[in-house]
Amino acid sequence: MLELITPHWPAPPNVRALTTTRKGGVSKPPYDSMNLALHVEDAVTDVLENRSALANHIAVPDSSFVWLEQVHGRRIVDARRVQGVVEADASYVRTPDAVCVVMTADCLPVLLCDRHGSLVAAVHAGWRGLAANILGHALELFDQPSEVLVWLGPAIGPGHFEVGMELCARFSELGPGYAHAFSKRGQQLAANKCLADIYQLARYQLLLAGVSEGQVYGGDFCTFADTRRFYSYRRDGAHSGRMATAIWLQD
Repeated sequence: MLELITPHWPAPPNVRALTTTRKGGVSKPPYDSMNLALHVEDAVTDVLENRSALANHIAVPDSSFVWLEQVHGRRIVDARRVQGVVEADASYVRTPDAVCVVMTADCLPVLLCDRHGSLVAAVHAGWRGLAANILGHALELFDQPSEVLVWLGPAIGPGHFEVGMELCARFSELGPGYAHAFSKRGQQLAANKCLADIYQLARYQLLLAGVSEGQVYGGDFCTFADTRRFYSYRRDGAHSGRMATAIWLQD
């Protein structure tokens, strides 16, 4: 039985969205069980069966899903125009004939929609994408940032995302508010390490793009700590599976 997370946000009724967990699929250990990524050395037949199970569960064709080859950049593609698998880290759609999907296992999946239910987007926002202002880039798709709703899906929590101090310096050069997302509060951290709050980085980037805090929902997960529900690349290494976060428009 698939175990899914449904975003709690005031999206219009025709906007549908979900995040998968690691539960309910057919993949064998260490990918047990709902791995949706083909690039992590899981059995291809198991991954395709998992993808079909997800499509059947939400009653849309397998072919409607737009799976991206994510490269930690900021390219955004129109899901209706994608043929095959393209290199990109976000997709959007204005019609109910495609499902925008991003896959993660610690990086931050971000969903966006307008209040009218006429445009939706899914964004893969790791630290590299955020450093490239991928969320600000995605907001350019919308006429009015003040009319955009945002949901922050499962990502690594601020108590486990250890990074180098140079990353704090890099973000601080992009805007002074980014520095508040970095902390040295961990007692066991090396002198050149700190903890990063990827949710706070995203919220500040959204704020710079004109999205107020009251328009942003979610952001209370930790993929690293929640071993039952989530895959985590930092916790499990290269053979970690991937969850999918999807958004689409329904007739």
